[in-house]
Amino acid sequence: MTTRTETQAWDGGWLREARRCPSPNFGPRPAGASIDLIVLHSISLPPGQYGGPEVEQLFTNRLDWDAHPYFQQIRGVEVSAHFFIRRNGELVQFVDADARAWHAGASCWRGRHNCNDDSVGIELEGLEGDTFEPAQYQALARLCRHLAQRYPIEHVAGHEHIAPGRKLDPGPGFDWAYLQQALAWSKKFFPPATQAQASDRTAT
Repeated sequence: MTTRTETQAWDGGWLREARRCPSPNFGPRPAGASIDLIVLHSISLPPGQYGGPEVEQLFTNRLDWDAHPYFQQIRGVEVSAHFFIRRNGELVQFVDADARAWHAGASCWRGRHNCNDDSVGIELEGLEGDTFEPAQYQALARLCRHLAQRYPIEHVAGHEHIAPGRKLDPGPGFDWAYLQQALAWSKKFFPPATQAQASDRTAT
């Protein structure tokens, strides 16, 4: 049963504690879609540079494609995620979680294709292979709990798991064991490939 406190955490599909930065890149979910999957990504623009406005500019179609040579590789793309967690743990929301964001692309998980249809996409400010900050794990765990209070979440996976061979994020630097311990959710929520990962963080 959803409590009043949990209901107050949301304004429709917008999480009140997140800073809103609305993206035009979204659409309706298919009729009857069950939002039961959280997909984790990593992103930084330019790659490996943190703290700037470029990720928010990308998701809101305001990125200056000529501002950095790397941007020519993604010129014209229209993408979004529901949430973005900065290195300091700040939470930004781009798309109403009831709507379909454009984060997964060609994908398949739990026997279903087109994971954008029934997932919530969360971008972590970071780089594939790099590590993430404790503040990000804390914000991510809190966000996952909020999502599970509103939606029938049963799965948490990385972009690398739902689009293997095409995507590599969030990458080997992401500590799945740390997240599992923080959430205290059953291992069945997480990809089998993450179960054998050792966690230096949880050992401290």
